[in-house]
Amino acid sequence: MARAAFSRLAEPQDAVAAALITVAGPVDALRVATGTVRSGARLERAVAEELGRDDGGPAMVAAAIERWAARVRTLAPERDVAVLARLGGWLLTPEDDAWPVSLTDLGPEAPLCLWGRGQPPSALPASSRAVAVVGARDSTAYGESVSADLAHGLVLAGCTVVSGGAFGIDAQAHRGALAAHQRETAHPAPPSRARVPATHGGGVDEPQDAVDAVTRASTLPTVAVMACGVDRFYPAAHESLLRAVMADGCLLAEVPPGSSPTRWRFLQRNRLIAALSGATVVVEARWRSGALNTAHHAAGLGREVGAVPGSVHASTSAGCHRLLRESEAVCVTDVDDVLALLAPYRVTGQPSGRRDTASTAAPSRPDAVGAPSGSRGGSRTGDRGSREASVRTARPAAHDGLSPQDLILFDALPVRRGATTAGLASVAGLSEPLVRAGLGRLSLRGLAVAAGDGWRKGHPVRG
Repeated sequence: MARAAFSRLAEPQDAVAAALITVAGPVDALRVATGTVRSGARLERAVAEELGRDDGGPAMVAAAIERWAARVRTLAPERDVAVLARLGGWLLTPEDDAWPVSLTDLGPEAPLCLWGRGQPPSALPASSRAVAVVGARDSTAYGESVSADLAHGLVLAGCTVVSGGAFGIDAQAHRGALAAHQRETAHPAPPSRARVPATHGGGVDEPQDAVDAVTRASTLPTVAVMACGVDRFYPAAHESLLRAVMADGCLLAEVPPGSSPTRWRFLQRNRLIAALSGATVVVEARWRSGALNTAHHAAGLGREVGAVPGSVHASTSAGCHRLLRESEAVCVTDVDDVLALLAPYRVTGQPSGRRDTASTAAPSRPDAVGAPSGSRGGSRTGDRGSREASVRTARPAAHDGLSPQDLILFDALPVRRGATTAGLASVAGLSEPLVRAGLGRLSLRGLAVAAGDGWRKGHPVRG
C-alpha cells in the first residue's frame, strides 16, 4: 500500500521519492513523506548519496516534503486499490515476482509501481519478446498499413506489441496485434519452416515451429501504456479499442486510478514503453514527433531502434529519416528486419548496454534531438533542403522551452475557470511557493492569466 500511496503523492520520475524509498523502504519513506516522522540527518545524508550528491540532503528532502504536502490529504491507497479491483485490475510492485525485470534498467527513473487491467501481471512478457511500435498521431494510410502489418507479423512470431493507445500509428499497431492473436486463437496456423533469430547462446537460428501455435496464442498480443489512470479510456474515441486490448492483453500505467492525462505524463510514459521492449520501431513521425522521444529513451537504455522509411517528400516521415541520419537507428521494412533487432537481446538476455552519447541520450522534450558532431552524412546538401523544409512546417509550440516543472504547472492550469494556487499545487504536485514562482514565469509568456481569485491558461505570446 505504501507504493500505491507514493504513486499518488509524487509525480513519475521524482528522484527524491525514488531515493527515499530505496534508502528507507516504502513504508518508512511514506511516513517521512507525509510528515508522520522526521527524516533525520542520517537519512538525509543517505538520500543525498543515493542521488550522487555530497551534500544538500536536508534541503532536498525538505523541498520534496513541501512539494508533496498538498497531496497528503488526498491519499487513500486502500480506496484506489479497491476501485481498481472492482474493475478487475491489479497493482504490481517491484517486490512482486511478476515485476518486469527490464524496468530496472531505468535506474532511479523506474516506476514506483504499476497499475494494470486485463490479463494478470504474470502474463507480462520478457522484454526480449516485446517490441514497441510507435509513431505519429496524424498518420497516413501508408503508415497505418505498415504499422498494422508489422504488429500482425510480430504477434504471429510470438512477440508482444507495446504501444501507447493513441490515435494513428499506436492504434493501428494495437489493431494489427489483436487481429493476429484472434486469428491464432481461432485458427492456429500449421508449423512453418521459416527461420527466426536464435534465442540461445549458440547463435544458430531456430525453425519457426520452435514457437508453436499454442505458445503464440497464449502470448499477450499487445500492451497499452497509458498516460492516465487505467480506469479511464483515453482518448475516449478509443474506448472500444482499449477494451479489446484489455480483453486479450493489458493496460498499464504508473499513475493511480483517476489520474488525468497531461502533456508531461505522455512524455514520462514513453520511457516505460521503451524499457518494457527489447526494440523500438518508429513507423511514421514528423520532425518533432513525440515518437522520437520514445526512440531516444530506447537508445539510451541500450535497446535497438528501427525506423520505417517513407517518401522524401512526406513531412510525416521526416522524423524517421532524422533518426536514420542522426542516430544508430536501423532501417526496417518488414517483420524479419524487426526480429533481427531482437536477435542480440535474445542471445544475451540483456540489452547491448546503456549508451551515453549525445546522439542517443533520451531528451526531456520530443524536439530535443540534435545531431552529434561528425554524424554520418551530415553535409549532404540534398538532405539539408528536405530537413529545412520539415523544420519550416513544424511551428514552435507554445510550451517549447518550458522547464519540466513549469510544463507540469502549465498542464495543471484549467482552460476556463480559475484555479487557486493551493488547488494547482495539489494537481501539479508542487509546493505553493513553487506554483507562485512558476505562475510568474508563465504569465510573462502569456501562458497563464489571472481569473478572479485564481489562474487559468492564457493565450501565448509569440515572438
